[in-house]
Amino acid sequence: MNAELLQRTQAIKLAIFDVDGVLTDGRLYFLTDGSEFKTFNTLDGHGIKMLINSGVRTAIISGRKTPVVERRAQNLGIQHLYQGREDKLVVLDELLGELGLSYEQVAYLGDDLPDLPVIRRVGLGMAVASADSFVRQHAHGVTAARGGEGAAREFCELIMRGQGTLEAAQSAYL
Repeated sequence: MNAELLQRTQAIKLAIFDVDGVLTDGRLYFLTDGSEFKTFNTLDGHGIKMLINSGVRTAIISGRKTPVVERRAQNLGIQHLYQGREDKLVVLDELLGELGLSYEQVAYLGDDLPDLPVIRRVGLGMAVASADSFVRQHAHGVTAARGGEGAAREFCELIMRGQGTLEAAQSAYL
């Protein structure tokens, strides 16, 4: 495990996730009636729930807007949801002002160029394995898993491991 990444996790109070390409595999599915659907990974979902239970706040910032994401956020207990917001850095600043947090207290997981300003600004900015190569190059770290295939779980467990809460979260199931 990368010691620098573990060190960066220590101050984290808020974890933010992009949706398409991070919580999903990045594919968009449109039905003939104009509706859309997305597939989410249950391992990622449980990782987010464990992270919330460990005391870390969570948020989603997505450039797209869909009821499916609102429902997923509600199901997981994600406290802050911002959809249809292209300038994610503006949203980050709004959220930090509301919560009274600093950039160093934020972890972000993204995959594409609109995520890069936030990735570069926060205390722990990570990219999924399937992210754009330029984004991976400028992130603090890259998950081994691809978006929608366990990357969010890996990100959550990294934060909990660095904060010393992962074993307790896992042991709760013994």
